[in-house]
Amino acid sequence: MSDRPPPARVVFLGGLGRSGTTLLERLLGEVPGIAPLGEVAHLWARGVLADEACGCHAPFGTCPFWHKVGERAFGGWSEGLAGRVLALGRRVDRTRRIPALAQLLAENRTGSREWPSPRAAELAEYTAAHRRLYDAAGEIADCPVVIDSSKHASLAFCLAASGVDVHVVHVVRDPRAVAHSWHRRVARPEDGGPMTRWSPARTSLHWLTQNLSLELLARRGVPVTRIRYEDLLEAPADTLRRLVGRIGLRPRLDFLTAREAELSQAHTASGNPMRFTVGRIGLVPDDGWRTAVPIRHRRLVTALTWPLMVKYGYHWRLA
Repeated sequence: MSDRPPPARVVFLGGLGRSGTTLLERLLGEVPGIAPLGEVAHLWARGVLADEACGCHAPFGTCPFWHKVGERAFGGWSEGLAGRVLALGRRVDRTRRIPALAQLLAENRTGSREWPSPRAAELAEYTAAHRRLYDAAGEIADCPVVIDSSKHASLAFCLAASGVDVHVVHVVRDPRAVAHSWHRRVARPEDGGPMTRWSPARTSLHWLTQNLSLELLARRGVPVTRIRYEDLLEAPADTLRRLVGRIGLRPRLDFLTAREAELSQAHTASGNPMRFTVGRIGLVPDDGWRTAVPIRHRRLVTALTWPLMVKYGYHWRLA
């Protein structure tokens, strides 16, 4: 009989970037039994190939945690492995592939009916690499649950279509706040260069695409729990308690008070600069966008996104 632990359960944080996924991951990562991994979608390029810093500040290649994960999962990290996974991702992990992946889910959740070869083999190889990484990380961290905060709905579809036991947490934030965040100039802590900036119109289209895709994923029978960023900041303990319960763990929230949280070091491979934060942080709603965003931008975003805004409980008259 094998003494290997059971496969790690995967919690996938989905949604558009700048919606609070890093904060949620850091808070969940303080719950016993949960290991936060950061944005695994970017691990291959930014971690393995570019050797950017882990959340512990060590370069990816010298981080003891990720070294052990690589050895356990693949016999070690390599440029060839990373290049292969990235090439497969360009083939199967694309937003434009979501309709085909959704059809695959609808027809057979077990994967017995697949895309025509070689696409089926590429999907299987791509998700197998992620599965091996998740399992190794859970084993090294001694946690039954791992968090992948990649956000991309297409990756969530790939995992679910390949039979990975994944629980998706759909993170939503007011699109006007998200557009403001994407439009600001922010430096990447890894190299000091600028983070990607988008126009309000482009952000609106991406916000719609990602959120509608995750709605479709839920309709295909994948476990999806929606969390609003605003609710997380308004009632962090209640929101986390419900979510951790849905994940199936005991919601021990000793690190949390009404308006503060104590964060320990996390081995997150990629993500928002907050992944480097250690110590006490305030949990205060970020409403600066209400006065900082030009009214023409707020009106544009509202006009493009209002049906889904209303569905998620955001008041369009604030524009």
